[in-house]
Amino acid sequence: MNLKITAAALTIAMGAAATLSAGAARAADFVTVPLSVTVNAPADKAWPKINGYCQIGPWFKTTCELTSGKDHEMGAVRLIAGRVTELFVANTAWSYTYSQPKSPIDYHGTVEIQPIDKKTSKLLYTLVYDADALPKHEPEDKAKDKANRTAQFTVLINTMKAAAEAK
Repeated sequence: MNLKITAAALTIAMGAAATLSAGAARAADFVTVPLSVTVNAPADKAWPKINGYCQIGPWFKTTCELTSGKDHEMGAVRLIAGRVTELFVANTAWSYTYSQPKSPIDYHGTVEIQPIDKKTSKLLYTLVYDADALPKHEPEDKAKDKANRTAQFTVLINTMKAAAEAK
């Protein structure tokens, strides 16, 4: 078989490949916001104080209600502030993960505690989302969004730390 490729066909093919490649790069622009803090309590004592799926409501000084399922049940749905729907998608003995199923930014979060020693543990809160799907996705807009989320969830993780350390 003898193929003859014209310059025009090659240009079109290269343009299509570049467009597909750019689309793939945009779709892969996931941002991770990893936060952690040392808790002055062992993991087995701290985790029961902070692992409730709707405890996030009071910590954010807003409402949280389970609209479907039960606390820590796969598929449970919580509604935060009457407008943010989150789905319980995974858990271990000392962690859980949720997603926002209707979020255009494919938003996910994981809360986890890890033992350090008999007296301390590490609390981790990790957010993952697609920054390219934000309404404004210029580099400076993405950086500002990440900074805002980092600040907001730093307050949250410190509130969780205080709750975990409470007697």
